[in-house]
Amino acid sequence: MVEWVRIVILGIVEGITEFLPISSTGHLLLTEALFRHAQSELFNTVIQVGAVLAVIIVFGARVKTLAFGWQQPTNRDHLAKLGAAFLITAVGGLLLKSCGWKPPHSAVPVAWATLIGGILFVVIEQWLRGKERTAGISWSVAVAVGFAQLFAAVFPGASRSGTTILIALLLGVNRARAAEFSFLLGIPTLVAAGGKEIVDALRTHAPHEPWLQLAVAAMVAATTASFAVRWLLRYIQTHDFSFFGWYRIAVGSAMLLLAFRGIIH
Repeated sequence: MVEWVRIVILGIVEGITEFLPISSTGHLLLTEALFRHAQSELFNTVIQVGAVLAVIIVFGARVKTLAFGWQQPTNRDHLAKLGAAFLITAVGGLLLKSCGWKPPHSAVPVAWATLIGGILFVVIEQWLRGKERTAGISWSVAVAVGFAQLFAAVFPGASRSGTTILIALLLGVNRARAAEFSFLLGIPTLVAAGGKEIVDALRTHAPHEPWLQLAVAAMVAATTASFAVRWLLRYIQTHDFSFFGWYRIAVGSAMLLLAFRGIIH
């Protein structure tokens, strides 16, 4: 029973933090430390795929328009930009893995990435105050967001959504469109990452994977993420991202303190 409670809580944490710009990696690490039980890379990747279902649901009309209205030049252009951003991340990730790179799993680099990202949100939102924003996604923004997503993969804790939203804001995109582009880009990115992990698991150690637990956690993450995404979209209509910056500063600082005391590793 305790095991299932832990699985559900991890799904809830993932669902809340995957699309809010606050670092799902950092929060999952803290949750695992609380339960004194680290999950596999497959588990963490698959529940991210569950959270993607929320974006498909919340942006259902937008996804349908892009998928079935590709004959329209504006839709085709947006799909091309999403594809380019995804391609940058995918190719970059494959090149890094072919060179033997592996993301750090210790708490300290994740804590620093969370903390520094928070500082950047506070500083950049202050700097952008009063400046005009655009609702358009240019090719330069799409390319920059693709590299930002790759950066977030290299530095866990930076937050995929946080990094991509931040770079779009810096390049003059308004908050709503920056969040939308980041969330839509998350669909192919997280599904591809989850698919690869599942295929690798099936080839190697599938019998040892808790597939039922993975499925339950993914569905919990999807349900929770749908509420989180809807809330964020309403929130940024009248607020900026400064709150998330301060929150990240607090979480990153707490993680560094816990790591210094040897509570998390």
